[in-house]
Amino acid sequence: MNYLIAHDLGTSGNKATLYSADGRIINSRVYSYDVQITNGTWAEQDPEDWWRAVCETTKELIAEIDPKDIAAVSFSGQMMGCLCVDANGNPLRNSIIWADLRSEKEEQFVRSQIAERDFYRITGHRISPAYSGFKFLWLKNNEPEIYAKTFKTLNAKDFIILRLTGAYVTDFSDASSTCLMDLNEFCWSNELLEIFGLSPDKMPEIKRSIDIAGTVTAEAARATGLLEGTPVVIGGGDGACAAAGTGCVKEGVANCVLGTSSWISITSQKPIFDEGMTTFNFAHILPYQVMPTGTMQTGGGALSWAVNTLYESGDGPTYQRIQKELADSPIGAKGLFFLPYLIGERSPRWDTNAKGTFAGLTMEHKKIDMIRAVMEGVAFNFDVILKVFKSRMQIDELVTIGGGARTDAWLQILADVLNTTMVKPNYLEEATSMGAAITGGVGVGIFEDFNVISKFLRPEEKFTPNAENAAFYETRKPIFDDCYFALKDVFAKMR
Repeated sequence: MNYLIAHDLGTSGNKATLYSADGRIINSRVYSYDVQITNGTWAEQDPEDWWRAVCETTKELIAEIDPKDIAAVSFSGQMMGCLCVDANGNPLRNSIIWADLRSEKEEQFVRSQIAERDFYRITGHRISPAYSGFKFLWLKNNEPEIYAKTFKTLNAKDFIILRLTGAYVTDFSDASSTCLMDLNEFCWSNELLEIFGLSPDKMPEIKRSIDIAGTVTAEAARATGLLEGTPVVIGGGDGACAAAGTGCVKEGVANCVLGTSSWISITSQKPIFDEGMTTFNFAHILPYQVMPTGTMQTGGGALSWAVNTLYESGDGPTYQRIQKELADSPIGAKGLFFLPYLIGERSPRWDTNAKGTFAGLTMEHKKIDMIRAVMEGVAFNFDVILKVFKSRMQIDELVTIGGGARTDAWLQILADVLNTTMVKPNYLEEATSMGAAITGGVGVGIFEDFNVISKFLRPEEKFTPNAENAAFYETRKPIFDDCYFALKDVFAKMR
């Protein structure tokens, strides 16, 4: 039997999953590691922790199978990082990860060199210190000795591929998260590299996610238990892999991820450049496809905060209680609105000053009304994002994953607010590794193309819009927007 190993190198740990070629999950293991937070906005990780995680979980996964049956190893990984390695592949310092925002001065410098709209048209993104290119420029400015020794700058999965094969490569999706890639041409942008003042020689070769980076070396085989010569397929960034793992493998197919941060993304042949730059674009793991996306900072996180704040943990199965109690809170939450901006907002507001806010609170409101308002507020925020995509293509369904998708009542609220069918699949937490596994299978020829996702993922339940509720929510959406814009200047003053 052929097996595929998918490693999902996340922020809190690596999840390794063993899949059979017919789409079954055979086994999985998790290895946790730490994030080092300093100076308020600095976030780093030791790349050796990633390597230890991959070695240990791989050994555990293959303990009861013959390593020669592993057809391929592939990856999903955290994006927007910056790890500098020397010519021998050794890390020169900790990796600066996606959550790090230290490069504010670099952001201002780039703003002085190029109009944001021009930047957006090249990269698919707004100018932001979150992206890898700004972090690499910070290193050049603040740790010039590290920059001088840097042979290549890599993302998390790229470093593990280097350790396994000796190849210095990345894929389109991770390259697009640097904001140094021309998303229209799928290559490094000479214009942006010149503006940033970064050497093109320090960037890895960009390949397709389905390309074989190389094979497992003898040294890596000893460390992982894999067979020397096992193919290593590049894979992609976690967001792009999650999209493929929810079936977003054809133009117009969309997904909704209800994790701590939450987003909607679709598959498209070309970037969607929104006039208001509300949404952004990553390269997909599907070769030469893109993934227009709108990410809000706290979707599922807003609901978790509300539940943990309003309900005692000893009250029993809280989310089950909420499911039942929501029937006592009418649609519209008795006129209560919630702005889900608990840590500022990315799409659609792009406002770091924005705050979480209840508007319209009265003595009449109970805890469950506040919970409903949070669910509706997240849905209203998503609606602003989805409208951008619907203006360009037909979207009838959203495949929904993540912890928030376990709450059926929320899926119905989303269906009503978005006036779009929400599809709950059989797997809610495995989409990212599933996308990586399929990438590996396509890369070595086990699967013909990404449409094989139908073997892995199946719709379990559909939540269709209630016409009456959808019509009611249409009258509420302008008020939700009014609440934000009325408070926008007040939020800035609060800071």
